[in-house]
Amino acid sequence: MNHSWMIRFLALAVSCVVLGLPTAAQSPDLAGVAVSARARAIHESAIIVDTHADTPQRFLDEGFDIGSTDPKDVGHLSLDKARRGNLGAEFFSIWVDPETNQGHFAQHTFDLIDSVYEQAARHRDRMMMAFSVADIERTHREHKLAALMGIEGGHSIENDMHLLRDYYRLGVRYMTLSWSNTNEWADSSGDIDDAKVQHHNGLTDFGKQVVLEMNRLGMIVDISHVADKTFWDTIATTKAPVIASHSSARALVNHPRNMTDDMLRAVAKNGGVVQVNFYSAFVDEDYRKSMEAQDKDQAAAVQQYMVERKAAGKTVTYTDKDRIEREWTTKIPRPPFKSLIDHIDHVAKVAGVDHVGLGSDFDGVSGATPQGIDSAADLPKITQALLDRGYSAEDIKKILGGNLLRVFRQVESVSREMQAHPN
Repeated sequence: MNHSWMIRFLALAVSCVVLGLPTAAQSPDLAGVAVSARARAIHESAIIVDTHADTPQRFLDEGFDIGSTDPKDVGHLSLDKARRGNLGAEFFSIWVDPETNQGHFAQHTFDLIDSVYEQAARHRDRMMMAFSVADIERTHREHKLAALMGIEGGHSIENDMHLLRDYYRLGVRYMTLSWSNTNEWADSSGDIDDAKVQHHNGLTDFGKQVVLEMNRLGMIVDISHVADKTFWDTIATTKAPVIASHSSARALVNHPRNMTDDMLRAVAKNGGVVQVNFYSAFVDEDYRKSMEAQDKDQAAAVQQYMVERKAAGKTVTYTDKDRIEREWTTKIPRPPFKSLIDHIDHVAKVAGVDHVGLGSDFDGVSGATPQGIDSAADLPKITQALLDRGYSAEDIKKILGGNLLRVFRQVESVSREMQAHPN
């Protein structure tokens, strides 16, 4: 591979005003949530960490500028929206579509990583690349948005441990072992029932080596998207706490992307954290059933569009797919805001309040979020809802980001120990 990529990325220095003064208006929104002065004070005093936003796809495919103030922008995340929601740190998803990037997974991974650095360089007064807990805390003190990166899908490493290490050197701080596609070493929940896919009964021996190398590097192991057996193999293998960067509770919504109560308890025992996904089909059962009912028609519409584009000698981008998906999601009423809070509450009760956080999936779920959650600017409503349910200020701060920071510190500690005492 061309190692000039590393020199190019690591040479970039960077920096987003995240904290803002409370707004005077406290009128109810679509979700009927009015943010009180107390809730806003709690929210403004927290370091809020979101572990999953697909915005880099927009950077590449749309030429989207995170500093945009376009009132017509339908995206979930911008610097202004982050500021209004007091978002302190965002893990930008480095997701490579396995279907449209066959043969060049790593190249597209590098392109996406570069896109995050370029945004940070463009807005160095408001946004800063971060690679550690200390970086997040320093960036918070400087009132900027801490930009971190997580690879979504182990296929990005192309079965090469050297690439995994290169990604870490470039700043990637978590990796989801699989996306919706089973790769050569980890089964996915997305195709586990597809007889045409070669499965491994969880993690292969190489997959277990990947987990341990991530532990050694200090890269957080992410078990969102993985098949159930892959989850249990990971829990049995890892030496560090894991995260589910964007998953919800299967007891409330029967989707294989969600986690069972036994899994929630296992993550708690492991010391990890489950970052609740905001996607309506993962947090509301009625919405999930409606989406399932139209899945085939929606997939057919996307496939037809792809065929037409290919016949015209053109490629299909993330933006194209997003536009079609938005057209279909508008056919289903958005679920109530309460559905999202129910999942946070459920994980807190089953796993414990020390093991739940926020993994929005912003810009990755089109318009399919619950009522009242239209962008990062709406994050204070979550604080208000948790306060209304009797959560203390201390526990709310844990959920908003404290739990993730604790896990990140423990991952860093395990890494130092493994590197100091190699086998």
